[in-house]
Amino acid sequence: MHGRPRKAPKPEDLAAFSAKAEKLRILQSQFLSNHHQKIYTKEAVELSAKLLEINPECYTAWNYRKLAVQHNLFESNLDPDAVNSILNDELRVVENALRQNFKSYGAWYHRKWVLNKGHSSIENELRLLDKLQNVDPRNFHAWNYRRFVAALLNRSDEDELNHTQDLIDKNISNYSAWHNRSVLVSNLMKKKVQAFSQKDEVLIREYELVRDAVFTDEDDQSGWFYHLWLLDQTVKAESPLLTSSWPAHGSDITLSGDRYLDLGSSPFNTYHFDSGSLLLILYFNQAVEGVNVSTVTVSSGFNVNKDVIWKPILSNNSKTAHVWVGQLKFPKVELDSLGAYTLEVTLGHSQGIISSGGFHYSHPSHFSFTVHVQPAKKEPVDGFGSEKISWRDENFHIYEPDSLQSDLVLPLDHLSIKNEHELSDSSWQEKIIDEEISNFRELLDCKIGKLTLARLLTARDALVSSDKSVHSEEVLRLYSELMKLDPPHSQFYKDEHSLILFEKVISGRESLLSYCFRYRNLTSSSSSNPICLRLNGLSLSRLGSFEKLLWVQMLDLSHNELRSIEGLEAMQLLSHLNLSKNKLGSFTSLESLRHLKSLKVLDLSYNEIGAHSVDTTRYLCSSPLCHSIGRSEWDGSEIVTDGVSLVSYWEAFFILKGLKLTQLDITGNAIADEKFTAFLAEVLPALKWLDGVQLN
Repeated sequence: MHGRPRKAPKPEDLAAFSAKAEKLRILQSQFLSNHHQKIYTKEAVELSAKLLEINPECYTAWNYRKLAVQHNLFESNLDPDAVNSILNDELRVVENALRQNFKSYGAWYHRKWVLNKGHSSIENELRLLDKLQNVDPRNFHAWNYRRFVAALLNRSDEDELNHTQDLIDKNISNYSAWHNRSVLVSNLMKKKVQAFSQKDEVLIREYELVRDAVFTDEDDQSGWFYHLWLLDQTVKAESPLLTSSWPAHGSDITLSGDRYLDLGSSPFNTYHFDSGSLLLILYFNQAVEGVNVSTVTVSSGFNVNKDVIWKPILSNNSKTAHVWVGQLKFPKVELDSLGAYTLEVTLGHSQGIISSGGFHYSHPSHFSFTVHVQPAKKEPVDGFGSEKISWRDENFHIYEPDSLQSDLVLPLDHLSIKNEHELSDSSWQEKIIDEEISNFRELLDCKIGKLTLARLLTARDALVSSDKSVHSEEVLRLYSELMKLDPPHSQFYKDEHSLILFEKVISGRESLLSYCFRYRNLTSSSSSNPICLRLNGLSLSRLGSFEKLLWVQMLDLSHNELRSIEGLEAMQLLSHLNLSKNKLGSFTSLESLRHLKSLKVLDLSYNEIGAHSVDTTRYLCSSPLCHSIGRSEWDGSEIVTDGVSLVSYWEAFFILKGLKLTQLDITGNAIADEKFTAFLAEVLPALKWLDGVQLN
């Protein structure tokens, strides 16, 4: 364990182990007999104590002692001396067990249970804890128990904070003391206790304290973790905010009933009108719940708010989500002719939206946009779905800035909710971070110092409302250096590098437009050719900043190093996606695809799907034996085709079953054999192109 080689036991040690095991077997047999027969005599209870002294992890024995205590307390007729004697015996047994194993869950839980009985000698617990923590100051069981005892004694958070300070003064490497300090400081700031009412003053004091620690021993990680916590406290917003939306505020969009109808309008703001409904997307900076018609009002020339059903886009079983989607239906009569409507979305006017941290959305905000409705032609447009989409470079042409219309700026910008009070108060945050940046430039010979500086610079950019990539070049350089300095953690640095690079690429209108290309052959009319955001060949291993990409319908992420597409579910308008030539190792790493209901074209070719014997992301995907998959979705005995059962490819089935793909490329993956392609053709009935071959 921990890199230490295991030594072969000596013969005398083996003999001792055998004797101990035999004694334990005899004790367990006698104890279980007493337990099953509900024998709670003094001798039976003492026997369980002997068993726990040898094996404190025997949870059944702890439960037996609880039953015995309850039985004996009843027999004592609540005589104070008898009660104290019974409870003191339990505390003694726990102490003996802890001497055997200081980290025994059962022992610590049992001690809490005893104290909850109202034992009179609770004041002795802190003295006992001091002795135990001298032996192991980092034992998290002891720290959890200390918080429990402090609550029973009504000790103030200030007193406990002084205790952690004493321990840190003795040993700055006491990570548990630093962690407990973060809990106490958070509580004191929430309660606005005197000397903790001003957040900026509190954080400045804490930064000075931890700075002394990291400069004293730059190789110790305890102080660095506390510094990271302080940075998070400095920059994070407690209340949730609406970060972006689609449609964006002030945008002018056209909804077409035909996917390839030439409207002579911008390809950035022309969208297909599916079943007479418009998709509304809200992106929050924190996962929230409570988005509904009571908390979000949608108004226009006709009454639509009551018709909007808001749904969270969830990647797990939580009730909260960053992304919420609403379907806005237009009256049928309005679809018969071209019309223009101004819609306004308002939220925060009433409480109900709440973050996973328990904070209410408290910044009333709104955004408005104009919708031009173009009715569908009676005759369907030929070619859609039957024409193969090719991702070859020659099919893409740079979107010329000279041809931009003035109305393109808004659709490319994300919605920012600017609260003037918060903006005016951000100066203290900038001051603190600027000082930390200045201090940590002195520790660039230390890898964790480089990492902290990169985090500080990133946080400083996040506080700037305009250009959020001022320090991006320096941050990218720092992560590149860290990949070379610390190879065992190179993947972590690579992921962080990718997030900064991704943010830089899409940070501004000019930069973003340089990655926007027209797809040439999708339609005969060049003016309505869709725009593809091509982020291929950037060596990205991780994706982020999805709040700025809600408008994207066609995305090329090929020739990168992606192992996951987590977060992509926010891009609800996405209809064409190229993930070829990445490092995706399984279908369960593609879990986000389940939520992209507009997706029609998907390229997964030349990844690593099926090449790994162990799918490390399988926990993301429900098993066919899981109750979350209903009978309507799964039949374990169902044969798809040619003897291929769904159970053979249940991960792929779970990810792809709800999609209406018309084109899919899976070639170049280990899983792509004849049976699997036959399976795909059966479970995707709308599929017209598979691995470049047109299906009948």
